[in-house]
Amino acid sequence: MGAYILRRLLLVIPTLLGIMIINFALVQFVPGGPIEQILANLEGRGDVFESFSGGGGDADFGNDSGSDYVGARGLPPEFIAQLEREFGFDKPPLERFLNMMWNYMRFDFGDSYFRSISVFDLVLEKMPVSITLGLWSTLIAYLISIPLGIKKAVRDGTPFDTWTSGAIIIGYAIPGFLFAILLIVLFAGGSYFRIFPLRGLTSANFADLSLIGKILDYLWHITLPVLASTISAFATLTLLTKNSFLDEIKKQYVITAKAKGLSESRVLYGHVFRNAMLIVISGFPALFIGVFFGGSLIIETLFSLDGLGRLGFEAAVARDYPVVFGTLFAFSLIGLVVGILTDITYVFIDPRIDFEARNT
Repeated sequence: MGAYILRRLLLVIPTLLGIMIINFALVQFVPGGPIEQILANLEGRGDVFESFSGGGGDADFGNDSGSDYVGARGLPPEFIAQLEREFGFDKPPLERFLNMMWNYMRFDFGDSYFRSISVFDLVLEKMPVSITLGLWSTLIAYLISIPLGIKKAVRDGTPFDTWTSGAIIIGYAIPGFLFAILLIVLFAGGSYFRIFPLRGLTSANFADLSLIGKILDYLWHITLPVLASTISAFATLTLLTKNSFLDEIKKQYVITAKAKGLSESRVLYGHVFRNAMLIVISGFPALFIGVFFGGSLIIETLFSLDGLGRLGFEAAVARDYPVVFGTLFAFSLIGLVVGILTDITYVFIDPRIDFEARNT
């Protein structure tokens, strides 16, 4: 197992490099870079994307000053050149990429172009929201979906299986943001009840509360956003667990175990569970990384949560490249490591799995 983990860790380097190369190359062709954003603000337009509408007198800006930048008309070339030096755009793309990767290998992600804060500190500032949504949503999805999926598999074809499947399909069909709006309308003072708060992770007087009070206040605030972000993962994981257990229950070793007089619980959790759970665990990295790092921009906006989802969107719109590439590098690295941890979990659940023998 040690040799396999070492090989997987070594593969992280070319995988990360490939991800960064592709995204860095794509960015070179995207209009409206950070300098154009600054120039748009200086000219009072506020948004560089207004310049790409095709209308108005700004369609050929930059011609008077000889600059290729959108919105550079009337600004001295020296000012544009100074901006290029400050942002590092006076260097060739290859040199910029190599410098960026050298810094990233030392976990130096630089500073945000527009926030006057390091990317690392900025991510730490937004991390509590992502930890809340990612950790609790994943935990609740697994704690509910696995027992429910097992029970549906055991009672396949019964009324219980039928009505729970209908509820699950309805839950899966409802978009997370629409479910969030429904929760707000019903329970956050929208039109009916005002049971839960509408914004933030904590109350204004959080620092003055006791330890128990802080825990209860935190749970009070996260209930609705966590429910909204869990619903789709809950439906998918439940059906995946059911189908996986159904496949295993029909196999010969289960029939043999029952013929020997073993109880149903002993057969399910002593024999079937290990084999059936492998496919469920295989989806853990995608679920965890998707919720933890991607988050939901709309859900964060609806509940006024300033997390990594909004950070990534705002950085992409503002062309804040240090934030975009720094978070991309860090999250890709963590995602690859979580994939390795998933393989280790495979071995923990089923010791018969031998990755080293498979790769020899």
